[in-house]
Amino acid sequence: DGANATPIIIGVTVGSAILILGLVACFLWRRKTLLGRQIRKTEPRGHPERSQDLLLNQVVISSKRDYSADKTDDLELPLFDFETIVRATDNFTDYNKLGQGGFGIVYKGRLLEGQEIAVKRLSRNSGQGIEEFKNEVRLIAKLQHRNLVRLLGCCVEMDEKMLVYEYMENRSLDSVIFDKARSSILNWQRRFNIICGIARGLLYLHQDSRFRIIHRDLKASNILLDKEMTPKISDFGMARIFGGDQTEQNTKRVVGT
Repeated sequence: DGANATPIIIGVTVGSAILILGLVACFLWRRKTLLGRQIRKTEPRGHPERSQDLLLNQVVISSKRDYSADKTDDLELPLFDFETIVRATDNFTDYNKLGQGGFGIVYKGRLLEGQEIAVKRLSRNSGQGIEEFKNEVRLIAKLQHRNLVRLLGCCVEMDEKMLVYEYMENRSLDSVIFDKARSSILNWQRRFNIICGIARGLLYLHQDSRFRIIHRDLKASNILLDKEMTPKISDFGMARIFGGDQTEQNTKRVVGT
């Protein structure tokens, strides 16, 4: 009887050992997976996974516009993860909606550290939006001037493409000058300062910037005002770059409104 029981004992022991090893391996794999997710969730803002960085470069480089030697340069632009934008805009609630255009909808947001932002979210049904997204990333990321709106970063995840700007407390110039109640705050001195600020921004674009840029859609709704009523030129989706010695260029279609 003892001899007959020996194979059974061995079989049970081996089977139990295999089961225990399998459970341990499953536990370790599960623990590694959860730890990886936790690390990604707690990743600092502006430093997302490299995959998003590569995707951004692929999206922008695929643009058909000619950017000469600069076409393959890596973009030094902070990247926001999608969850950060969702939290900042309260899941894109209508309450935070600032406006809407051909590109998509613009939302107001607030980052965890308290900084207010404006998020331009590309509409998935927008025909011109993807080209404007590429153009803005390529241009504004390399431009810095007191009278140009500042691009803080962008988000490129799955089907989502968003641009993150500094928030302008006094909205656009047209929302002030065409509003009977608000237009009273624009005395002649402020109007003069706004005109001079816009002129300085255009001078920078046309002569003093790294690129010579023609905006092609300059209008009151594309002039934003900060809390000090300083004007900032925005919306470079239609802009064009001129060559260093180029003084003329023909456009193939009418743009702007």
